[in-house]
Amino acid sequence: MPNFLHRRNFLRFTTGLGLVVGLDYFSPAYAKQIKSIKADQTQLKYPEIIDLIIQETGVKIGEQNATGITVNNSIPAPLIRLKEGQIAKINVTNKLDEDTSIHWHGIILPVKMDGVPGVSFAGIKPGQTFTYEFPIIQSGTYWYHGHSGLQEQRGHFGPIIIDPIESDPFQYDKDYVVMLSDWTFEDPYDVLKNLKKMSSYYNNQKRTVENLSEDSMWRQMRMDPTDIADITGATYTYLINGLVPETNWTAIFKPGEKVRLRFINGSAMTFFDVRIPGLKMTVVQADGQNIQPVIVDEFRMGTAETYDIIVEPKNEQAYTIFAETMDRSGYARGTLAISQGMTAPIPKLRERPVRSMKDMGMNHDMSGMNNNLHMNHDMSGMNSNSTMNHDMSGMNSNSTMNHDMFNDEAVPNISNDFGVRNAGVPMMVQSRLNEPGIGLENTGTRVLVYSDLRNIAPGYDQRKPDREIELHLTGNMERYMWSFNGKKYSEEKEIAFYKGERLRLTFINQTMMEHPIHLHGMWMELDNGAGQYKPRKHTIIVKPAEKLSVEINVDVSGKWPLHCHLLYHMKVGMFRTVAIMDHPVEAG
Repeated sequence: MPNFLHRRNFLRFTTGLGLVVGLDYFSPAYAKQIKSIKADQTQLKYPEIIDLIIQETGVKIGEQNATGITVNNSIPAPLIRLKEGQIAKINVTNKLDEDTSIHWHGIILPVKMDGVPGVSFAGIKPGQTFTYEFPIIQSGTYWYHGHSGLQEQRGHFGPIIIDPIESDPFQYDKDYVVMLSDWTFEDPYDVLKNLKKMSSYYNNQKRTVENLSEDSMWRQMRMDPTDIADITGATYTYLINGLVPETNWTAIFKPGEKVRLRFINGSAMTFFDVRIPGLKMTVVQADGQNIQPVIVDEFRMGTAETYDIIVEPKNEQAYTIFAETMDRSGYARGTLAISQGMTAPIPKLRERPVRSMKDMGMNHDMSGMNNNLHMNHDMSGMNSNSTMNHDMSGMNSNSTMNHDMFNDEAVPNISNDFGVRNAGVPMMVQSRLNEPGIGLENTGTRVLVYSDLRNIAPGYDQRKPDREIELHLTGNMERYMWSFNGKKYSEEKEIAFYKGERLRLTFINQTMMEHPIHLHGMWMELDNGAGQYKPRKHTIIVKPAEKLSVEINVDVSGKWPLHCHLLYHMKVGMFRTVAIMDHPVEAG
């Protein structure tokens, strides 16, 4: 079984090292190695049974000692490598003094194997072993992580590679996992308390009195234009494969080789902007799904997204793998080089971006408006049903309908008033799928945008949606309240999907923050203007004041989570359970 640090080996490996052992000893093989993990798949032996042990372990992050939640004594957890078509059988033993779990992010599997306590199973009690067993019906790059409390923030995550039955539609010579994460030496629950007391607790980049007049509008909305990330480099250390920038994780290549880099954003709260100065990057997979290749200079990763890229370094030199945080408060760094120990210049952090009125849906012609910034609109004529189901049964059956439904024009935000749980409702909302995102607008380089993503083959189901559900992403940054439709999970738990339907789910972001929305158990086909070639995603960034839609084949049973993958947003209530129900019988 490749890339696993067995307990027997671990004990032999660490004898005499003491209670706190350097992280290098615990880093999984793929993080430390200088060899590619590319292998002849006909020669690879995939494990029939995988044993994972979750426990607290002394680790070292950079030069500091800490205690993390490890899987088989490593952060990140060991690489799990599987083969499409096999049955995965994974024994997970809990050696913590609290419940734990593992969720297999992006994997299509039976509901009882999804690994979310309170939704799909009861969790794994201390001292217990739970066996996950499910068929592997897909291929690509994915990851796994704890779904209990805030354990993910403490290191409970790792990568998954599923090799395809058929060959990949692209060629490469070397293959590396590049797992990004954020680490804090604070107790994650203290971090949450700090945010609840003062949402800007970790924002060290606030503007000064010089911008007092300029920021007056924002203050009236109880917002700050420098609110780019809730948690920043003020407490976070950013890692590649568990290693700090100074350690310089390195991937080795020979000039002229095609190098596949499997980027996984396993962070709790961080968006990364990824580039390799001096190299073009060809994006070939998004969220584990093959896409039509896109050549870019940079791409943004929301929490939980994955992108596979191919680079072709021609020269005998080093190249920096630079993952800069969206708020420019820090970075993770590695190197592509022809030999270990080489380095390349590290780019300077770019200027911190600042929110604009566009992020509040206010960049449109407002010449006829007065200066009243109270943006709760008169919606007395609206239906009070906040879920807003729309019957689409009257639509024609033209097969091009899916493409035609895409609309990127700004429209008035005629949403409900979501009360105190939502502050600063945008006046207009629109698709922003062709925008690279804040801080990447004017780089002068080619940045990946969602409208670039095209599946390599037409969708497997060309039915038009039967029904539409609107789901509003709501929040009050000042009070650190995050919710859907103005209600946190404890107040409104379920959304009903109907078994067998093809559903259009429309997200409307009423907040000034980006939210990576993750649906378990089903693919979301992003309506980005690609028609039949809509890309399939398990996690989708919804920008401020953005309205975007996905189409979903409801071909499963049971209950599945739908939530923001920013860990602390999910924890405070931006979470729902999707209940798969029989379609109601129409009267008469």
